[in-house]
Amino acid sequence: MTGSTSRRGRGAYAHRLERMRNQAMVPPFGEGRESDTQQTKTGAAVDCGWGRLLFGQTFESAEALVETMRAEAPERRDIAVYVRDPHVVLSLAPQEMFLDPSHTYRLDLATYKTARRRPAGFFIRRLASAGDADAVNRIYATRGMVPVRPDFFWSQRDSRAVTCFVVEDELTGNVIGTVMGVDHGRAFGDPARGSSLWCLAVDPQATRPGIGEALVRHIVEYFKARGAAFTDLSVLHDNEQAIALYEKLGFYRVPFFTLKRKNQINERLFVGPGPEAELNPYARIIVDEARRRGIDVQVTDAPGGFFRLSYGGRTVHCRESLSELTTGVAMSICDDKAVTRRVVERAGLTVPAQIEADGREALEAFLAEHGSLVVKPARGEQGRGIAVGVETMEHLEEAIATAKLYCDRVLVEQRVAGEDLRLVVIDYRLVAAAVRRPARIVGDGRATIRELIERQSRRRAAATGGESTIPLDAETERCVAAAGYGLDDVADQGEEIAVRRTANLHTGGTIHDVTGEVHPRLVAAAVAAARAIEIPVVGIDLMVRSPREPDYAFIEANERPGLANHEPQPTAERFVDLLFPLSVPTAVRQAALLEGRDRCSA
Repeated sequence: MTGSTSRRGRGAYAHRLERMRNQAMVPPFGEGRESDTQQTKTGAAVDCGWGRLLFGQTFESAEALVETMRAEAPERRDIAVYVRDPHVVLSLAPQEMFLDPSHTYRLDLATYKTARRRPAGFFIRRLASAGDADAVNRIYATRGMVPVRPDFFWSQRDSRAVTCFVVEDELTGNVIGTVMGVDHGRAFGDPARGSSLWCLAVDPQATRPGIGEALVRHIVEYFKARGAAFTDLSVLHDNEQAIALYEKLGFYRVPFFTLKRKNQINERLFVGPGPEAELNPYARIIVDEARRRGIDVQVTDAPGGFFRLSYGGRTVHCRESLSELTTGVAMSICDDKAVTRRVVERAGLTVPAQIEADGREALEAFLAEHGSLVVKPARGEQGRGIAVGVETMEHLEEAIATAKLYCDRVLVEQRVAGEDLRLVVIDYRLVAAAVRRPARIVGDGRATIRELIERQSRRRAAATGGESTIPLDAETERCVAAAGYGLDDVADQGEEIAVRRTANLHTGGTIHDVTGEVHPRLVAAAVAAARAIEIPVVGIDLMVRSPREPDYAFIEANERPGLANHEPQPTAERFVDLLFPLSVPTAVRQAALLEGRDRCSA
């Protein structure tokens, strides 16, 4: 038995080696086929909006490919694929080009098998409007991808070479995913009848399962119906989640290589990991912005998120968005939630009723008066120890005991219904506003709630650099039980279940930008709170009925707000502006000065 298994293993290995040898460094043109007589375009380049896709096998020489790559437009990312002899091309421009650290995967469409069951809750269609284009760029921004100029989609609406699909949520109508495909036959007369998949991206806030797989299958089936022989894609070597999906669908690695230009967009791919690589996303977004401006960065403690910035003789030590500009007094005010509440209440802000968890009679009376409560440690961050929607004395006592694990003093507060609004205020100006929503899952009729939570948690972790996960703890069990389920039950397909009450990012909450629509009174309240605390960088949390309405209740102030995950708002840029105003380009400083004068005259 062992010998038979060994022979089968050697046979499979030999087959893979033969396939690799047959395909090694050979561009995807068919050999010895009738279709080879078709006319193929020389020096083929396809505009994809984010840059050009250059088909290396169509260039007559390495020199011609190099010259074409040198014509890359500003703020674009050109990609040269199927490059013959990439080592030769690199030798001609070693300071300008680099070998992309991505694998190429291929799916033979003749052997592709469609899914037995279609996902529910969303549908896939062609990109069709300016709103779709804006939504695609928003998703690109959250994924660190190059945005596409909106007019590109209209200029390509009649093109048969480039096709862009989007995923629309059936319930909300929001675009929650996108993919782009290129038909090689239409692009340059490819005799091998190839196609390729690009820019697969899913909104990190999406809760529907299976969006990425559905997009891949849709584009693959689209190309197969049009007679393509295979679909290729390029994926970064360390993107384990994406690679697992592609291999599950039958993609296999092929030895083709990709070249890119050394530019600002691609910098992290060719400079190698620096000391900032170990920083969390909240510190790294600031460090990256500082480096772009020529500000010196010294990482003093990567696990803690500490770094020192130096520019023009000025040095500032930071821990993420907390800097030396924030005083110890301001930190102390924010650290104690009861003190924060008193300070902002004296400044005229609306605050919910609150008592300390001391004495059963007082707690019973407070619960009877307000009906639904929030329990939280007097000191703490990232949503630890907080329970929301406590409605019985039994749950109240349990929540207080949990909160005391984080702080001896526990606060019990009136629960204010509505949405959790985070306003990031830097230098006493609003920079970003976002509605934060608690983690939730959508049933599929097959997986248990526990499995769905674990899947959603993995997606949130991948989207936030590991910062956002859904704990499987007593609070999650309580939320699931409130919906009438246990963790090992199976929810009906399409049923939405809230699995947390708090909207903190660190417990799986999602962030939805509302900066352009937030009510002026809410902005004024946030700025007033920042001035009362006398803190230059702060995250103000309000409970609101809607970000478009003026009513609110102040919840807390965070002296170290996370600046990541607020795309497309320039949070890191405004933070670095505050620390190093002379690093701001002269034209921008002059424009800001004129804006200030206009406000004063008004």
